[in-house]
Amino acid sequence: MNSKDDNNIKRIISEVHSSQRDREKTYREKALKIYPWICGHCGREFDGKRLRELTVHHKDHNHDNNPPDGSNWELLCIYCHDNEHSRDQVADAYADAPSDMSSKKGGTTNPFAGLGDLLKGKLD
Repeated sequence: MNSKDDNNIKRIISEVHSSQRDREKTYREKALKIYPWICGHCGREFDGKRLRELTVHHKDHNHDNNPPDGSNWELLCIYCHDNEHSRDQVADAYADAPSDMSSKKGGTTNPFAGLGDLLKGKLD
């Protein structure tokens, strides 16, 4: 790749980041006007310099879905916001798991299968 291509890539990336920051600033300002400065999960209140710890979470995870009434947003502190996304990642991982849990691949056997029949046989 030549330096001209490299400069174009850097310019494009810079423009994308700038656009994203501008978009976030717009919906963040709207959300802070609509909602009380309280984390929607843990209930902590924020003001002053700590207000920067309060983030806008998109309920449907689509950062382009920013209705003017704020119905796709909730204010979460940075800790609850990270937790929310971590839980979604775990749920996604389970959703991608095989749906047939009776597979012969380890960890899915029933160690008590047939136990009732064995006990009945010994008691008779």
